[in-house]
Amino acid sequence: MAPICLELTKQQVPFKLCVTAQHRHMLDQVLDFFELKPDFDLNSMQPNQSLNQLSSRILSEIDKIFEKEHFDLVLVHGDTTTSTMVALAAFHCGIRVAHVEAGLRTYNKRSPFPEELNRQITGRISDFHFAPTEKAKQNLLNEHIQASQILVTGNTVIDALFYTLNKIDNGYTNGFIENLAKKIDFSKKVVLVTGHRRESFGAGFENVCEAILEISKKHDVEIVYPVHLNPNVQNVVYEKLSNIKNIHLIAPLDYPSFVWLMRKSNLIISDSGGIQEEAPSLNIPVLVTRETTERDEGIQAGCSILVETDPNKIIEETRKVLNNSDAGNSMNNPYGDGFAAIKIVEFIKNNSI
Repeated sequence: MAPICLELTKQQVPFKLCVTAQHRHMLDQVLDFFELKPDFDLNSMQPNQSLNQLSSRILSEIDKIFEKEHFDLVLVHGDTTTSTMVALAAFHCGIRVAHVEAGLRTYNKRSPFPEELNRQITGRISDFHFAPTEKAKQNLLNEHIQASQILVTGNTVIDALFYTLNKIDNGYTNGFIENLAKKIDFSKKVVLVTGHRRESFGAGFENVCEAILEISKKHDVEIVYPVHLNPNVQNVVYEKLSNIKNIHLIAPLDYPSFVWLMRKSNLIISDSGGIQEEAPSLNIPVLVTRETTERDEGIQAGCSILVETDPNKIIEETRKVLNNSDAGNSMNNPYGDGFAAIKIVEFIKNNSI
């Protein structure tokens, strides 16, 4: 959402920014990097809260804001619980909703969980749909959304990526980046790993760790794994992969540091949707450790490979990428050109909302 906020400011469209702080540790550093200050902070994060507890908290707190403030439009992004609950609250209050990153689908409500159902619900509520790709638009048309309500924009995550790369190229650095530059041997090929999906908790993460361990033995590589803070991830990863020379288990990185590290990598193994979209702009192949992906455009374009959490698939596809000197060269990113925010703001300005 940051590029949209920056473009709204640039074009002098009045808005107010609300955050739920569903992930406080990740939120604050992003706000600081993009120089954004929230008008409302619901501070919804609680230790070990259930999805129902989080949902009820967001719904209740955002309702108080809608009672006091007047809005013509509420923009929500993607497939988080935050987006769905805010969209529902806006609908209850008679406020129009615009969905950024609309139309992504697997049509398997358990994969990803709870994101797939979140975005379907948000799609039913929304009045305007900013779809990142033509396929996402077609999904919405198939669900009987009117074409006049849909705009294909590309994904704002690419706008944010280009903004960040530009800052790095112009000298931006921080302690994370400086520490990584010292700690990792970038003369070797670098494999970046991330994982956080709920549907992979348990056996899924154990399988991925087995594959990572085998890759560390078979290849002269540096494996860098910023480990998600969720105990369901941390406990397995640290048990399976600690104290191995060429596996670096590190704390989660802030956004610009992660972009810097992605750019330095030769391969990414991840279940992240955002990474599937960002990596093609950096010409880096992604092995997607999920059973399904709503970002099939990357698979079709050869930017990503779906490997599930199958150790054999992960090991074999890693071998192919690392042994292919042309892997990732000159990828065409199907997810956008970096101008999504401009298209969205122009649509808002030019339509009677």
